[in-house]
Amino acid sequence: MIEEQDEKETKPLHQDSAGGHMRRNNPKKGFLEMMLRPMQWLKMLSEELHWSFVLGVVIVYGISQGFGVGLSRVSTQYYMKDEQKVQPSQAQVLIGIIHFPWIVKPLWGLLTDVVPILGYRRRPYFIFAGFLGVISMLVLSLHKNLHIAFALLSLVAGSAGIAIADVAIDACVTQHTISHPSLAGDMQSLCGMSSSIGALLGFSLSGFFVHLAGAKGVFGLLSIPASLVVLVGILLRESHMHNFAYKRVKEKFVDASKVMWTTLKCRDVWRPCLYMYLSLALGLHIHEGMFYWYTDAKEGPSFSQEVIGSIFSVGAVGSLFGVLLYQNLLKNHPFRDILFWAQLLYGMSGLLDLALVLRINLKLGMPDYFFVVIDEAVSRMIGRIKWMPFLVLSSKLCPAGIEGTFFALIMSIDHVGLLSSAWSGGLVLHMLNVTRTQFDNLWIAIVIRSLLRLIPIGFLFLIPRSDPNLSILPSEMLRTKRGNDVLEPDNIEMASLVNSI
Repeated sequence: MIEEQDEKETKPLHQDSAGGHMRRNNPKKGFLEMMLRPMQWLKMLSEELHWSFVLGVVIVYGISQGFGVGLSRVSTQYYMKDEQKVQPSQAQVLIGIIHFPWIVKPLWGLLTDVVPILGYRRRPYFIFAGFLGVISMLVLSLHKNLHIAFALLSLVAGSAGIAIADVAIDACVTQHTISHPSLAGDMQSLCGMSSSIGALLGFSLSGFFVHLAGAKGVFGLLSIPASLVVLVGILLRESHMHNFAYKRVKEKFVDASKVMWTTLKCRDVWRPCLYMYLSLALGLHIHEGMFYWYTDAKEGPSFSQEVIGSIFSVGAVGSLFGVLLYQNLLKNHPFRDILFWAQLLYGMSGLLDLALVLRINLKLGMPDYFFVVIDEAVSRMIGRIKWMPFLVLSSKLCPAGIEGTFFALIMSIDHVGLLSSAWSGGLVLHMLNVTRTQFDNLWIAIVIRSLLRLIPIGFLFLIPRSDPNLSILPSEMLRTKRGNDVLEPDNIEMASLVNSI
C-alpha cells in the first residue's frame, strides 16, 4: 500500500475527485522554483564561502562601485560640460586622468598584503578609502567656482578611495578563488551582478538627481556610498596579527616583487595579460564625443539629463543580462571561444552608433531614444560578456600570499589599456575636430573605433584553452606558508553589528 501510494503521488496527472477528468499539477510551482533559483544560488555561495563574504561583495561592488559610479558618471560628464566648460577631447583626457588611481592598484594591493596597520590587513584600508571618498565628494559639492585643477584632484581622490576599497575586496575574492577554484565563475558572477544591479539603480536615478540638484549636488550624495565603505571596515572581522615586524617591511616588499616577477614570466600569465591589454587599448573610447552629440548637437537628439540617465540605466540592464548569460550558459566554455564571439560582436555593435550619427535610424522610422537604448543595451551586454572571462581568468593567475597585489597588478594592466583607449580616443576626436559645436567628422571616429575592435581577434592564441573550472598556475604557486615572511590568507568575515557593540 505504501509503494502504491507513493507511486500515485509522483504521477504528474491524477483523477479529480469530482468528475474523474485529468488535470496537471499547478504550473505555479515551476515558476516559483525559477524565481527562487537566485536565492538558492546565493544560499549556496553563503554556505560555501560564508554569508559575510557575500554581503561584503554586495556592499563594495553593488553600492560603492555600482550605485556610486552610476551616479558619478552622469554627474561628472555634466560637471565637465556645464561647470568647467571643456571640449569633448579635453573631457576625454581628463576623465582618463581621473581613473589614474586604478593604474597604481598594485601599490594598494602590496600595502594591504604586506603592511598591516594596527595588526589588521584589510580593515584600516577600507576605513581610509571610505573617508577619502567622503571628503573628496564633499569638497566638490560644497566649494563654489572650484578651479579645474583642484576639481580634478578631488575627483582623482574620490577615484582612489573606490580603487583602494576595490583592491581590498578583490583580495578576498581571490583568496576564495584559490581555496574554491570551481566557484571562481560564480564569485565573479556575484561581483558582476552586484555591480550591474547597483549601476542600474544609480543610472536610473542619476538624471533625476542631476536635474533636481545639479552635478555638484549629486557629488554630495556620493558621500553616502563612500561612508558605507567605512562601515565595511568597522564591521570587518579578521584575525589580529601580533608582534608584526615592521622593520622587515622592505624585505617583504622585495619578496613580493620577486614573486610577482616570477609569476609574470610564466607563459600562461603574461600571454593572457598581453591580450587583455590589447583588447582594451584597441577599443578606442569616444564616449565623450557621443555624449556631447547627444546633448549639444543641433542635428542631434538633444537629450535631457533625465533621458541620459535612463539611457545609461538601460545599459546597466544590458550589462546585468550579460552577467546572467555568462553565469547560466557560458561560464563552463573555454575562454578563447567566448572571447572570439564577444570581440566580433563588440566590433559590429559599434556600427549602431554610426547609423545613429548618420541619422539612418530616422530614415528607417526609428525614433532616436528607442534606437539609442537598444544600442546602449546591446553594447553593454556584449561588453560585459567580454569582460567576465577576463575577471575569471585574472583571478586564476594570482599566486597565494600576494593575491591582492597580483590581482591588482592585472587589473592595473587592464586600466592602462582603458587609459590608452581613452587618450587615443581623445586624440582622434581632436584630430577630427570634434568640438562642443562641430560633429561633422564624428562618424569617421566611429568607423575607426569599430575596425580597431576587430584586431584583437588575431591575438586570441594568447588565451589558454584550459578548462575554466580548473587552476592555471602550477600547484607550488598556490600554496601558502605560515610564518613571518609570508602572510597566510585569512578567512575574511563580517562581524555582526550585535557582536561589535
